[in-house]
Amino acid sequence: MFESILQILRYEPWQALFELAVIGLCVWLVFSFLRGTRGANVIRGFALLLVVTTVVIRGVGQGSDSLARLSFIYERLIGLLALILIVVFQPELRAALIRIGQGFDWRGRRTLARRVVAPVAEAAAWLSKSRFGALIAIERRTKVGELTERGEELDARLSARLLQSIFFPNSPLHDLGVVIRDDRIVAAGVQFPLAEQGALDPSFGSRHRAGVGLSAESDCLVVIVSEEQGTISIAEGGRLEYDIPRDRLAEVLARRLGIEEAPAGTPAPAASSEDLAA
Repeated sequence: MFESILQILRYEPWQALFELAVIGLCVWLVFSFLRGTRGANVIRGFALLLVVTTVVIRGVGQGSDSLARLSFIYERLIGLLALILIVVFQPELRAALIRIGQGFDWRGRRTLARRVVAPVAEAAAWLSKSRFGALIAIERRTKVGELTERGEELDARLSARLLQSIFFPNSPLHDLGVVIRDDRIVAAGVQFPLAEQGALDPSFGSRHRAGVGLSAESDCLVVIVSEEQGTISIAEGGRLEYDIPRDRLAEVLARRLGIEEAPAGTPAPAASSEDLAA
């Protein structure tokens, strides 16, 4: 054990600083991806257990047969634990890779995004005023075809009126989600995966949990309209931005989709029946 410590002390200062910087960066990246998920607590517990076990096995037992059996088990299990971690953290790893991929932008995608902002913002504002719940997922690079296959395939041109009619309470498709790909509604009545327990405050209902759940497993941008409160929220990367003002929704959508500003000519929110009656 003391020989190992002396070997560490013989490092050149710049080598030690470089290695510590790389290790610190890796740890920071891992926790930044896992922050806010149950994976953060799991990885902290696993790291503490790994450090303590390694110190005991490699330090106390090095050069002697006092912990030979434990050393044998430790060496065989360390590879197995790596595979177990990959399985346990599969959703988090997928989300991390998606976020890395989001760093690459394409001009063609921005052009399509401009055709999406106006109708989605107009429809969401109208639904919010009318207190009609809605769940609208905007695909980016990750396709969710396995989900749309279980819904009602539409492949219809995106428009505010079509979204309003889908989420009207008398519509048979209003309870579930809509998926938008490019500038078309590919499917309605789609069941989104729910966020895991503890990811959201218990006061949020299944519609918000579904929006956050889908955004955690893909790079979709999900617009959520609350049926009870009429509030508008956006889920992205497993996180929720709650209660977005109706008049700012187009601006927020444009920013999240990589557009510097809302497309020119974005229509003002349509008046609800209550406004007209007033």
